[in-house]
Amino acid sequence: MFVDSVDIMLSSGKGGAGCVSFWTEKFVVKGGPDGGDGGKGGNVYFVVDNNTDTLSALRGRNHIKAENGRPGEGRKRYGRKGKSVDVVVPPGTQVIDQESGEVLLDLVEEGQRVLFLEGGKGGLGNMHFKNASNQRPTYAQPGLPGVTKQVRLELKMIADVGLVGYPSVGKSTLISTITNAKPKVASYEFTTLTPNLGVVNVGEYDSFMMADIPGIIEGASDGRGLGLEFLKHIERTKTLLLLVDMANYREMKYQYETLLVELERYSEVLAKRPFGVALTKCDSFSVDEVNSLTEQFLSDIGLKANKTLQKFKANPEYSSYGFTEDFGVELPTSEPLFVLPISSVSHLNTEALRFALKNYIVAVNEEEKVD
Repeated sequence: MFVDSVDIMLSSGKGGAGCVSFWTEKFVVKGGPDGGDGGKGGNVYFVVDNNTDTLSALRGRNHIKAENGRPGEGRKRYGRKGKSVDVVVPPGTQVIDQESGEVLLDLVEEGQRVLFLEGGKGGLGNMHFKNASNQRPTYAQPGLPGVTKQVRLELKMIADVGLVGYPSVGKSTLISTITNAKPKVASYEFTTLTPNLGVVNVGEYDSFMMADIPGIIEGASDGRGLGLEFLKHIERTKTLLLLVDMANYREMKYQYETLLVELERYSEVLAKRPFGVALTKCDSFSVDEVNSLTEQFLSDIGLKANKTLQKFKANPEYSSYGFTEDFGVELPTSEPLFVLPISSVSHLNTEALRFALKNYIVAVNEEEKVD
């Protein structure tokens, strides 16, 4: 079961109390205080494990608590430290304070182990309080209490490209075609109920991550449909790919504008991400019809068609990967990065799409390094 949000209470262990004890032994006169210190309480750590992709293991666990430290004992024996507890989460998990809504931790690196709550310090035994004026102290310190926090864990998938589109526009079909993911694909809307993540291989040595979320419909920002609940999974993406269905009963301009509006209503930051447009299901039309529909779409959104993917075709490395004279229109960078008619079923221009997306991901990464 895919679980991407969990409310849970976390507590570190209490420190053990110090001991009040006096050395009493045959032939030892006035042995003095010998109470040992209490052990430190256990800590709470978050551990990022790439082998997990959901928070389902934490569902139903209302309270996770580290072990308390053991009290000190006589003969200057220290109490045992409490055992710490590791909370294992997938990469992309945020730890949010339920009271303030503040993001306390953002866990994205594989193998990361972060101290979240420190256990209480153990109390000092009475042997520490012996002095010239008080040679028989009869008190010791109690251990300090642990820390308790009520938090919400939210999983936001880490991907380079996020797919956005209406239901049944072909997102799951595309990700099943060009990645190793195997999402459920059917001919009815809202087939995808949970996000899917896949690796797109580009050539022999390069790859990037692609995320598919349930379809977005008009009014998603107001809570309609399933897309709003899962839009957080593409917040971390560097590039968005808007999928517009050429064979849908909705006009392509309407689909395109609705997606942009819903993205902006959800997050202004997400709406400013660079994005490309893939016109799906072009195998339903002839080449001339596809070109005509593409030019009409560009005209409707106020853009003019330029030469077909000239930037990519100039690179001979891409010459054998499906770029054709008949499909695809490059656009100004201030607008969609590209508009590319594709067919996931017939694999038309899917290879071109791989390299187009990879090209822009590299460009975004370079810009981030400069900044």
